[in-house]
Amino acid sequence: MAFPKKVYTEKEVEKAKKLVSEGYKHELKVEGSAEFKRKVNQALDLLKIAKYFELIRTYIREIIEIDGLTQLRETEALIWANKFAVENPVDAASLFVQKTNHMKEYLEGKEYYGGQAEKRSVEKRIKFLEKLKEESTEKRIKDECNRLLQMWEDASLAY
Repeated sequence: MAFPKKVYTEKEVEKAKKLVSEGYKHELKVEGSAEFKRKVNQALDLLKIAKYFELIRTYIREIIEIDGLTQLRETEALIWANKFAVENPVDAASLFVQKTNHMKEYLEGKEYYGGQAEKRSVEKRIKFLEKLKEESTEKRIKDECNRLLQMWEDASLAY
């Protein structure tokens, strides 16, 4: 059974949910300029180090370069990302985790946007950064995880 082209109608969502529950994985595609693809592939390599790559492949079909705002296109199971969103591969990888959580909650029928959903997805992003810091052997990756984790901590203190 093939994953639906669109994940919009109740029938399409149910089919996608069933496939995911049976272990379906997308052949993740990346579309864009050579530099965009290079940066996204660096982020995907970091997802592999932290053992999150299979999660991404479960819910995301494609990552496409755009000139506009970075966003999840849940009805298509893809992420639109601009060149600025992937400039820092560590941050990009954590962003992909956040968008993947939104997609997961969309398929589960949960409220996947707004205050509480955003809080849950940011928590997943932070958990990923902690895991990457733990799993990576590269000092620069660990240092960048620490910097981003501190940024998230500082942001939470502001509220």
